[in-house]
Amino acid sequence: MQLKRTLIVLTLSLAAFGFHSSAQTKEQPQIDEIIRRFAAAESENKLARSNYLFTQDVDVMTIGEAGSITGRFKRVSEITFDNQGNRFEKINYFPPSSLVGAIFSQEDINDLGGVQPFALATEDLPKYIVEYHGKEKIDEINAYVFDVRPKQIKKGERYLEGRIWVDDEDFQIVKVAGKAVPETSDNKYPRFESFRENIDGRYWFPTYVYADDTLEFKSHSVRLKMIVRYINYKKFSTNIRVLDEGDIATEDDVKNADKDKTDKSKVDKDKPAESKKNEAKPKEKKPPEH
Repeated sequence: MQLKRTLIVLTLSLAAFGFHSSAQTKEQPQIDEIIRRFAAAESENKLARSNYLFTQDVDVMTIGEAGSITGRFKRVSEITFDNQGNRFEKINYFPPSSLVGAIFSQEDINDLGGVQPFALATEDLPKYIVEYHGKEKIDEINAYVFDVRPKQIKKGERYLEGRIWVDDEDFQIVKVAGKAVPETSDNKYPRFESFRENIDGRYWFPTYVYADDTLEFKSHSVRLKMIVRYINYKKFSTNIRVLDEGDIATEDDVKNADKDKTDKSKVDKDKPAESKKNEAKPKEKKPPEH
C-alpha cells in the first residue's frame, strides 16, 4: 500500500486556527474531543481485533553495499483459536536467522503485536503526551495529525514515540509512524510506518508495516529493512450453539442432535402413508363463542 505524504504544516496558533471561535466550533470538534473520539474508536478496534484470525508475515533484512541483502529474519505465523476459543499463535515458517550485525530480539517480537500495530486506546491515554500538529491529506482522507510520546518510561513496558494520523470524518487512526522505546546501547529499533485498512466495513486494522533505517550501535551501524504484513483477517466463529436458559451446546451435543434428527427422519419415512397423513392433518378450530 502506498500513501501520498504531502505534509501541510500549520503555523497558526490554535486560536487563529479557529478552535475558539463560535463559527468554527460548530464545524469542528475541539482537540480534546477529537482525542477522546479516536481513543474510543481504538478501544473498539483493539477489542474487535482480538476476535479475528489473521496471518502475520515478518520479513527483516540487513542491507549491505549497493542495497544487497546480507542476512534475513523470516517468520510467518497464524493468530488463531483452538476449539475452546483460546487464542494462540501457530508458527508456520521460522528458519534460523542470518541477520548480520543485528538480532531480532524478544522485544522486537513483542512490538509486532503491540507498538507497531499500536492501539492508542482510552486506557492508554494517561501514559502519553498527545499534541496536535495540524492537518494532512493522505490519499483521499483528510486527517488530523498528532505527535505522541510517553509521559514516563516504566520498566518492562513498551511505548510509541512518533506521530498518528486520524480520519477527520470517523475519527479512526489510519496511519502511525515512529519507533518503539525505550532503547539501550545494545538494543536499537528502526523507525517504521504502519498503515491500516478498513476490515468488514467497520474496523480499521493494521495491514502493512514498513521500515528502512540505520541502527547506530557503539561499535558499528547496521542498515535494517523490515516489512510486516497482517493479512487474511477473518472473524472467529465456532460450532458452539446457545440453548435455552443460557446453556451451551458442545460439538458432541450438535452431533447428537443431528443424529436424532436423522433417526427421526428415518422413522417417519418407514411409517405408513395413512399414519403420516393423520399426523400432518391439522386440528379443527372451533369458531369463537359469542
